[in-house]
Amino acid sequence: MMVAFVDEYRQKYGVEPICRVLPIAPSTYYEHKARQVDHSRVPPRVRRDAVLRDEIEQVWNDNFQVYGARKVWRQLGREGWDVGRCTVERLMRQMGLQGATRGRSSKVTTIVDGVEARPADLVERDFTAQQPNKLWVADLTYVATWQGFVYVAFVIDAFSRMIVGWRAASTLRSDLALDALEQAVYARPESDALVHHSDRGVQYLSIRYTERLLEAGIESSVGSVGDSYDNALAETLIGLYKTEVIRRRGPWRNLEHVEFATLEWVDWFNNRRLLQPIGNIPPVEFEQLHYHHHESQTMVAGLN
Repeated sequence: MMVAFVDEYRQKYGVEPICRVLPIAPSTYYEHKARQVDHSRVPPRVRRDAVLRDEIEQVWNDNFQVYGARKVWRQLGREGWDVGRCTVERLMRQMGLQGATRGRSSKVTTIVDGVEARPADLVERDFTAQQPNKLWVADLTYVATWQGFVYVAFVIDAFSRMIVGWRAASTLRSDLALDALEQAVYARPESDALVHHSDRGVQYLSIRYTERLLEAGIESSVGSVGDSYDNALAETLIGLYKTEVIRRRGPWRNLEHVEFATLEWVDWFNNRRLLQPIGNIPPVEFEQLHYHHHESQTMVAGLN
């Protein structure tokens, strides 16, 4: 800013008189001008910062502009950049880049079923699994559009946080959750001793939904009423979805607009998003590592 001011008025007042008024030494001004002509005079840190700025902006844009400094730093490391986290934080501040900040939702999408007879809570807030297809969690949320509310249902594998099924609809009906379940069952037909956990919403306690779980050999588990901790893993994913897509990319026109954006986000989330609980790698990579390790152990056991 000060250099530009000197450039503008140097012909009228001269460099030294202007610098006596401004908090800048004439030598600093001349050095800055010299670097614009001879780039070899630019300090190495300044040159590297310029390159890093481009890389940081690329990572930030490639990941829905939701990554903060920690995630950007992790991704740069995966791409081979040896850079300190503090450097990434400094440059992102200078560039005005910020990650998405999660907010809170007040609308309730769980319509509680009044029937007392319901499946037991088999999870009891322990959302851990030793391998894929052992525990699925399901929940749904809403998106306000110009044509009314759109509801989106998800089914998540607790092992890797992989979204194995999802569906969007303009009404909060039982078919919405069932369609997401059907996608999950189709994508992962081989499941043994699989537990499906949800809240007490009527969508998940409907006869059609429970019958489909039985047909697929999936055991149903249901949490308590109005307690988000009893379905915390699904609530966490929905919180990310609302923060990273809905609140940042709206306003939303209609169902089709939401569906396309959700499709893009699910693909990114499963294949490229870094998740801290699974070691700052994407869900698909986490599952690939699991299967590779399992195959290696099987081969070793066969040789013994």
